[in-house]
Amino acid sequence: MVILAVPDALIGKICSDIVPKLKSGTMVMGLDPAAGYAGVLPEREDITYFISHPCHPPLFHDETDPEARRDWFGGVKAKQNIICSLHHGPEEDYAKGEAIARTIFAPVMRAHRLTTEQMAILEPALVETLALTCFTIIREGMDEAIRMGVPEPAVHDFLFGHIRTTAAIVFDFAGAPVSDGAKLAVNQAKGQIFQPDWKKVMQIENIEKSVKAITKAEI
Repeated sequence: MVILAVPDALIGKICSDIVPKLKSGTMVMGLDPAAGYAGVLPEREDITYFISHPCHPPLFHDETDPEARRDWFGGVKAKQNIICSLHHGPEEDYAKGEAIARTIFAPVMRAHRLTTEQMAILEPALVETLALTCFTIIREGMDEAIRMGVPEPAVHDFLFGHIRTTAAIVFDFAGAPVSDGAKLAVNQAKGQIFQPDWKKVMQIENIEKSVKAITKAEI
C-alpha cells in the first residue's frame, strides 16, 4: 500500500517516479479524486488505484463529547462518512481499500462507493467551486456588516445562528418553510448576486478543466 498524502499538483510527478518501481499487486491510494480524474496517474495493469476522501463531520450531528464537537475535520473524535472509488484494479480490492480508508478516517459511519467522476462532481465542483465560493462571499458580507458599525459579537451570533437554521430549512431537516419575506428577499437578490448561467460550474467539461488546473498548479 502506498498512500499519496501529498498536494494534488505533485501527484503526477511523484507517481511517474514511483509507480514503475512498485511491486505487482500494490495498491496506490489517493486522498482526492483530482489526480485520477485528470488522468495524471500512470497506467499499469498490475497495480490498483483506490481513491477515498472524508465527508467531514456532518453539520447536523448527535455528538455530545465536547472534543468531538470541536473536531472540525474528523479523524480524531467526531464521527464522519467517507466516499471511495476503485479507480483501477480488481473488484476484490475495493473491500481492502475501504477497510484502510475506514481506519485512516475513523470513526467512520457510512462509506459511499462512487466512481471517480462522481467524486470529482462533489469535490472540487460542489463543495469548493460552488459552496466554498458562496461561504467566502458570506464572510465578505459579514465583514461589511461589521464595517458598517454593527457590533462584531452581535454579527457573529446572529449570522451563525441563522446559517444553522437556514440550512435546516433549505435542506429539509427542519420541516418548516422560510417566511414569505425571506422568499421575496431571495428572489430579488439572486439575480444580482449570481450569473444566470452559474450552473455551468457543475458541467462535466468545466469540472475536467478544474481538476486539470488543480493537478498542474505551481507549488
